[in-house]
Amino acid sequence: MNVDIWSDIACPWCFIGKRRFEQALADFPHRDEVQVTWHSYQLDPTLPEHYDGSELDYLATVKRMDPARVRQMLDHVTAIAADEGLHYDFDRLVVANSFAAHELLHLAKEHGVADAVKESLLSAHFEHGADIGDRDVLVRLGVAAGLDADEIRDSLEMRRFRKPVQDDIQQARSLGIQGVPFFVIENKWGVSGAQPAELFTQALEQAWRESNPLVMVQPDSASAEAPVCGPDGCAI
Repeated sequence: MNVDIWSDIACPWCFIGKRRFEQALADFPHRDEVQVTWHSYQLDPTLPEHYDGSELDYLATVKRMDPARVRQMLDHVTAIAADEGLHYDFDRLVVANSFAAHELLHLAKEHGVADAVKESLLSAHFEHGADIGDRDVLVRLGVAAGLDADEIRDSLEMRRFRKPVQDDIQQARSLGIQGVPFFVIENKWGVSGAQPAELFTQALEQAWRESNPLVMVQPDSASAEAPVCGPDGCAI
C-alpha cells in the first residue's frame, strides 16, 4: 500500500504530523507492506537562502502577523510538539529557504534513505537551530544518513533535483493541496494536517480493507455449508 506525503521542512506541523503518522504506522498490522514516499512542498518559495531575523521577526514582518499573537502561536506549537517527544526551539531557529533541502531529500530518495534524511532535516531545523539553506549543513546531514559528500555537493551545485522538486510542488497544486502536511493513501484517500494518530490508524485500516477485500470461498452446494455459531446460538 502506498502513502505519499507532501510536506515542507520549514513547517512545524509537518514534523508533528510525521510523528503521529509514524505512531499509527507502528501499530498497523500490515506496516511492512506500506511504502511511504516523501514529496516536496514550499510554504514560502520567495524566502532568500538566508533570512536576517528570527522566526518571530519573519512572521511579524513578512507575514504581517501581530508579534504577541506570533509568540503565543509558537509557544502553543512548541507545547504540542513536546507531547510528541519533539523539542522545538524557535529562539534558535534559522529562517531559510528550504528548496536546497528538498533537493537533498530527492537525492536521499534515490538512495533509499529519504525517511532518515527527512527526519534529520526537520530535527536540525526545529530542534537544533541548524541553517537548512547552508550547503555544509546539508552535506553533514546527508553524510550522516550514508550519502556521499561529493555527490551531495555536486547534485546541489548542478541543481540536479531542481525539476523533481518543482514537479512535486506542481503535483500538489493539481491535487488541490493548499496546506501541509498532506497524506495521500493509495491515490484515493487524503488526510490533511497533523491529525491525531487515531485518525491515521482509521485511514490506514480503511484503505487496506478496500484495497484488499476479503474473498469468501463458497461451498459447491448448500449441503456443504459448515455449521457456525452466531449471536443467537449455534447451528446443530
